[in-house]
Amino acid sequence: MATTSTTLANGLTFEQNLTVPQPRLWSPETPVLYTASSKLYAGKALKDAYKTTFGIRSFKFEKGTGFSLNGQVRKFKGVCNHHDLGPLGAAINTAALRRQLTLLKDLGCDAIRTSHNMPAPELVALCDEMGLMLMVESFDEWKAPKVKNGYSQYFDEWAEKDLVNMVHHYRNNASVIMWSIGNEVPDQSNANGPIIAKRLQDIVHREDPTRPVTMGLDRFDDDFKYGIAGVLDIPGFNYKPHRYAEALAKLPQGFLLGSETASTVSSREVYKFPVVKAKQQQYSDNQSSSYDLEACSWSQTPDEEFAAQDDTPNVMGEFVWTGFDYLGEPTPYDEKWPSHSSYFGILDLAGMPKDRYYLYRARWNTAKPTLHILPHWTWPGREGQTTPVFAYTNYPSAELFVNGKSQGRQTKGPSDQPQSRYRLMWNDVKYAPGSIKVVAYDAQGKAAATEEVRTAGAPHHIKLVADRTALMADGKDLAFITARVEDAQGNLCPDATQSLSFAVSGTGSFRAIANGDATNLESFQKPQMRAFQGQLVAIVQAGGKAGAMQVKASGTGLQAGSVTLQTKAR
Repeated sequence: MATTSTTLANGLTFEQNLTVPQPRLWSPETPVLYTASSKLYAGKALKDAYKTTFGIRSFKFEKGTGFSLNGQVRKFKGVCNHHDLGPLGAAINTAALRRQLTLLKDLGCDAIRTSHNMPAPELVALCDEMGLMLMVESFDEWKAPKVKNGYSQYFDEWAEKDLVNMVHHYRNNASVIMWSIGNEVPDQSNANGPIIAKRLQDIVHREDPTRPVTMGLDRFDDDFKYGIAGVLDIPGFNYKPHRYAEALAKLPQGFLLGSETASTVSSREVYKFPVVKAKQQQYSDNQSSSYDLEACSWSQTPDEEFAAQDDTPNVMGEFVWTGFDYLGEPTPYDEKWPSHSSYFGILDLAGMPKDRYYLYRARWNTAKPTLHILPHWTWPGREGQTTPVFAYTNYPSAELFVNGKSQGRQTKGPSDQPQSRYRLMWNDVKYAPGSIKVVAYDAQGKAAATEEVRTAGAPHHIKLVADRTALMADGKDLAFITARVEDAQGNLCPDATQSLSFAVSGTGSFRAIANGDATNLESFQKPQMRAFQGQLVAIVQAGGKAGAMQVKASGTGLQAGSVTLQTKAR
């Protein structure tokens, strides 16, 4: 590494490292980081020192090519996330953020849109370290108000200051690939919108000429009528897969981004019959079906976006709404109490994967095999009734067996229906207690993976599964413990709703709890909660001393479960 020294007018010397020979490039697959050490001297006396973590990478957005990172063309496999941490609330906890990002990485996700405000420094540092690209977003409102007391009342005075602060704070972070200047602002629908967009974009270019600017556009016709879509470095469209080709024919940039996509709604392991595609569908229990065919009036199923991404050149990927459920916006039950949490997440409020997680994983995580079948197979009273079975897999074909009898082999392929391109579906299966088993076949037709789901018996015991068994004894580190109500043979009991109580002893304490049910009004802070679809997640926190932490869960009529964690000093 080369070093240069600069002597300032006041006699202080500034030393700067400039060269990294044969650098290893930063990417989601190889998030290599370096540290620059800056030292300030008065003569030979060191007066100050500062270390800056950075990564080395190159990227381009080009007409006819789209997005490339380190010379490799790729599409964003991204999610939008709010800033909250589910049952922990809005205060940042690095261990909780790391868990979220670990789950997203396993999904195959490689990018996050910080919806719709600048992110916490801890999140950006983790994205640098773990390898997730960032669209760092600034505003949800410009001059035209969305709500009475929104940012519009501060926009003229504060927009430039806030934007400059955001760019200055994160322009040294390798994970930051682009800046967003707004989301679904009403100013799209007037002639002043493109003027404001250009002014904000020019500010960003002035402060950071190395990265492009985008925003989330949701008023397609007005975006072209008034011209805002043509102003942006990267035109980003929310929920417009059916109009991508039309947009590309009009856009001078020659590419576009799915800046917010899907908004499919589902409740973890809740299944509704008959199984049909629907929008704004409501049920008496305020849940949404996990067959992943229900969306909002403005949005789509995942497969519709997949098809548009695959069929339309120069569409550079997507950012799904959302990675995780969040408190608020319980569409389609916005006005139907007690729903108070979103249904949009690929993972629920407790961080448990929904079925949809595996639909995305089958597409996004090309390094690992995926085979997931749904629904569960415990349906007392549905004997003989049609109960479709779906498989989400990155294998091209699979065969379904119900109680050992083949229901035929399905193969993904070209189809007028997007679902048939990305899922394997047996729509005419009749329910019979026992088991369903799917055997997946590789491209050569050889059996490559198997998954089986059995009908559960009576609830028998609680099984605790910790995401990690070793914690730092720093008073902040967390473990997320999934509690499963199982029958005597270890099958999950999907209709179990028993209340589970937790006791924590030793070198840690109880922190929070959640079951992923958007209608649940039990406290996140008390160490008991009813299971939802047979599961919930309890969060425990390390204390300040090294040692052992015991976590025990009990419930009426169930054998208790326990797990021991170790807390270690740094």
